[in-house]
Amino acid sequence: MITKLPRWVEIGGFWLACIAGSTNTIGLLGFKHQAVSHLTGTSTLLGVAIAELSFTEMAHLLLVILSFVLGAAFAGALVGGVALQLGRRYGVALILESLLLLWAMFVLLGDSTLGHYLASAACGLQNGMVSTYSGAIVRTTHVSGLFTDLGTMFGAWIRGHAFNSRQAVLYMLLILGFVTGCGMGALLFQRVQFYAMLFPACVAAVLAVIYWFFWLQSRKEKT
Repeated sequence: MITKLPRWVEIGGFWLACIAGSTNTIGLLGFKHQAVSHLTGTSTLLGVAIAELSFTEMAHLLLVILSFVLGAAFAGALVGGVALQLGRRYGVALILESLLLLWAMFVLLGDSTLGHYLASAACGLQNGMVSTYSGAIVRTTHVSGLFTDLGTMFGAWIRGHAFNSRQAVLYMLLILGFVTGCGMGALLFQRVQFYAMLFPACVAAVLAVIYWFFWLQSRKEKT
């Protein structure tokens, strides 16, 4: 149970969710109304494609799903743990995510579906970086689970259990970050189309630099 939430977890979680929200909105507006930061919608479309025997669409959606899984798998191999812990290779993962988003932007500008797979892989990489913090499930690429967790927390509180306000704050910040990112992605896509991918790509790169700086500072304080 979270009793004390470090500021870097709050800020980092907010901006990671912002990255995912903006990337997903750009996907919805520009990838044939297809989400990329989570697989619920993609799996639904896959079921529809199977029912309609649309083999081209089936292959495309399967590749989007596979790209997400491969991104998450790479994160698991790179970071080496599901629990959030300062010192792991989150900075490297964020730089790779930034590069994937930039690559996606350039190929999407050339009207290539490869951009869908690269964007999905970037979201899978981010989602695979962090799964838990102090017993709380941390989701930064989708919000259904966050709303579910908040609902069950309130339900348990009604039954007389203690309410973990710090955990609730984390969940609400992640939701706020995702929605903020969606708004930014929509505004930017209306103005610059797929160049809007520069926003989440740059945020990921900046987060990597900040993480490395914060990690180095914490090491100096311990010595």
